[in-house]
Amino acid sequence: MTGIKEKIEKDLVAAGSKKDAVFLQRFFKTGKGQYGEGDIFIGVRAPQNRAIAKKYFKEISLEDAEKLLHSPIHEHRVCALSMLRLKFENSDVKEQEKIVKLYLKNTKHINNWDLVDMSACYILGPWFYGKNLDTIYKLAGSKFLWEERIAVLTSFHFLRQKDFKLTLELCKKFLTHKHDLMHKATGWMLREAGKRDVKPLLSFLDAHAAKMPRTMLRYSVEKLPSAVRKKYMSAK
Repeated sequence: MTGIKEKIEKDLVAAGSKKDAVFLQRFFKTGKGQYGEGDIFIGVRAPQNRAIAKKYFKEISLEDAEKLLHSPIHEHRVCALSMLRLKFENSDVKEQEKIVKLYLKNTKHINNWDLVDMSACYILGPWFYGKNLDTIYKLAGSKFLWEERIAVLTSFHFLRQKDFKLTLELCKKFLTHKHDLMHKATGWMLREAGKRDVKPLLSFLDAHAAKMPRTMLRYSVEKLPSAVRKKYMSAK
């Protein structure tokens, strides 16, 4: 008898495209020395993957979702995280805690920016909002790129509540980070903060614009008026 996990894998294969797989492997930098080195794609686009996740999330067990998250195939991990997010959003507190523990135990498999961005703010964000943040600060201090990005993206949920403290602390912490993916993440979160209240963003820029990585700065000022953008971009 075919299990749920096997049905999902079969559906993903059917939705895949060799042409898209080639494109996605380039897009997600899977070459030697790149951040996604060695990742395997079967060419399933995001809308198709989400549809499959929605079809099966109620049936799949956490154990099978975790097995799917361990797959070397990128789209399997995408689907696993989509289903965990849907489960989290439709579960009681006891089940949510199990999902959070599973997530934190498997961060090494949440190993590309899309996997982080589609999950951290929707699972860890609501779970840790209003709670002790030691776990998030531990992720931020791990020196592991994807855990660092998970910490920053978790703060997106906080921004949606107009709580800026965590985002600003993490953006300050990562001012000297070496990786462009962290510059993009922190700049994006600063921009999101500014969309909700421009004052925290401007205060951060006044203090740090001159030493911010160029990408981080450019992302953060993107929605500001032209004259204000130019002022901060010239602070370098």
